[in-house]
Amino acid sequence: MDRLAHRRKPPGKSRAILRGIPMARISWEEPQAGHFEVDLVHHSGPSPSGQYIHTVQMLDVATDWSECVTVLGPSQWVMGDGFEHIQARLPFDIVEIHPDNGSEFFNYHLLNYWKSMVQGVELSRCRPFQKNDNRFVEENNFSILRAYVGYQRLDTVSQIVLLNQLYDKLWWYHNFFQPVMRLRQKIVDISSRKQNRIKRIFDDKRTPFNRLCDKGALSPERQEHLLALRNTINPSQL
Repeated sequence: MDRLAHRRKPPGKSRAILRGIPMARISWEEPQAGHFEVDLVHHSGPSPSGQYIHTVQMLDVATDWSECVTVLGPSQWVMGDGFEHIQARLPFDIVEIHPDNGSEFFNYHLLNYWKSMVQGVELSRCRPFQKNDNRFVEENNFSILRAYVGYQRLDTVSQIVLLNQLYDKLWWYHNFFQPVMRLRQKIVDISSRKQNRIKRIFDDKRTPFNRLCDKGALSPERQEHLLALRNTINPSQL
């Protein structure tokens, strides 16, 4: 037997699973709703030891629709519960799931979950060490989650309850009342005095809900229900 082959360790289960998931990047100009960048935010504070709270965020690239839920630890079972909570509230269909390469996303339990719960879902993953592959959800990790929750350690069940109550209100506030812009084009302005100045052209400011309506991603019944819900909410009171 070749000694080198004898010393070589077999790949771990998560490594073997990743081989079957293509590395990709959702297009900046993705027109269809349902292509989600996914990330896991750690609330460990200065020390990552022990069990602590995580936030799962899913962000639709085409509309900026955001879904967040807290879980205690990144085990495959609680992650499955978190995704089930998100899917139950999500008002439109999931087409693609695009997280990083972490084993909290790619394990046999979650792969079976997605195949059984979401028919025809497309799974893809970021390139290793390329955070820009999930640039929209990474940006919202700071503008939404860190801005309201901060960086302190959270590790109790009561804190999970409070965080999910906060995320319920942020679900209304961000998706119904916060207009977002999408970059449409970059132009090098050669007339500028500054060398290689780039001019960025954005689309019109619209809320994620309005973008969903414009794309026809909602059924008429669901759209009417969400519109009635929005009309009952006073954003200044949130």
